[in-house]
Amino acid sequence: MHAYELMVKKYLKSNGVNFKHIVLTASCHSVEDAAKAVNASINDFVKNICMIDQTGRLIIAIVMGKDRASTSRVGKALEIVRPRLAKEMEVLQYTGYPAGGVPSFGFEAIFLVDTYVMDMNEVYTGGGSPNSLVKVKVEDLVKMNGGKTIRVRK
Repeated sequence: MHAYELMVKKYLKSNGVNFKHIVLTASCHSVEDAAKAVNASINDFVKNICMIDQTGRLIIAIVMGKDRASTSRVGKALEIVRPRLAKEMEVLQYTGYPAGGVPSFGFEAIFLVDTYVMDMNEVYTGGGSPNSLVKVKVEDLVKMNGGKTIRVRK
């Protein structure tokens, strides 16, 4: 098991959350790949879109696997200038996890959870590496990240 995956599991256990951690042999970098790997629908997944504001703060827009995040909606929601998407190296620097494996919790950021995500009971999110996933209740996900529920999808 990779060190990043161990960090996710340790964080979840320390928060007393029920979860399922799945390590795959193939990459689940895209939602489509991940859905095939666990025989689920892309509607069972969330994506964590990493953005950086003008002051260098990390913002995570959590949207359903089929959706795209809107930087303009995020800017309006936070009353800031429209943030930019984080570069791959910045994702690792800010979150501590590689792109494609970022969980929806467990690091310092402003978390914004799209309203559609709140309609779900459980979702798959990044498990710490591009080859791992975590299945967790949305209620627990939001409790752990302290996210604000707002429409951030395009």
